[in-house]
Amino acid sequence: MTDLAEPTAGTTAPPSRRGELRRLCGFAVLGALAGVAAKLGDESGWQWAGDLGTYPAAWVLVVALIGRFAPGVGTAAVRAAVFFAAMTAAYYSWAVFVLGFGYQPALIAAWLLLSASAVAAFAAVVSWAARRPGPLAGAVLALAAGTALVNGALRGVWLVWTGSAVVLHPVQAVAEVVVVLVVVLVLPRHRSTRLWALGLLLPMAWLAQELVNRLLYDTGVI
Repeated sequence: MTDLAEPTAGTTAPPSRRGELRRLCGFAVLGALAGVAAKLGDESGWQWAGDLGTYPAAWVLVVALIGRFAPGVGTAAVRAAVFFAAMTAAYYSWAVFVLGFGYQPALIAAWLLLSASAVAAFAAVVSWAARRPGPLAGAVLALAAGTALVNGALRGVWLVWTGSAVVLHPVQAVAEVVVVLVVVLVLPRHRSTRLWALGLLLPMAWLAQELVNRLLYDTGVI
């Protein structure tokens, strides 16, 4: 991303910077709408609607798309962080001020911290990998796609098939398949990246599960 000179005193920001500020405002609005929609889905009583906002697949897709279509890794990180922070603020604001749920400052702070760190980094690496050929880019996108499957409904289908008694979430399972295919086959610019991402999907899905469990759940972050 091209560095922009700081505006001097008494001048306005350059047009390109003003344009990016408007875009960031747009991402904030979209994030807020997504947060409200996710909370409404939680409380709708429809399993599929609650699943879309609760499981990671939909959010993986949104952040990956932000990264893919940003002009550079820095812009991707900032846009994704703004979107996710606004989503978090709107989600919990709706829960507290409209639905009357209890205020959870530690949980809100954790998600805002993740917005500025893990979410921003996720968008940045997707932005980088989607533009490059080869095994490293493919591995990064396979890991991104695997994140959509973490503790997901598709895993539940596998558990049922192996004889475990779990509740199926068929709509969410289909959504996870769609997200994985988009991240692995649609977002990369290069054919070699697609092939590597597809070939590395299963081991990277396992790695994504382990990373989320150890870094987020085992540490009590979420």
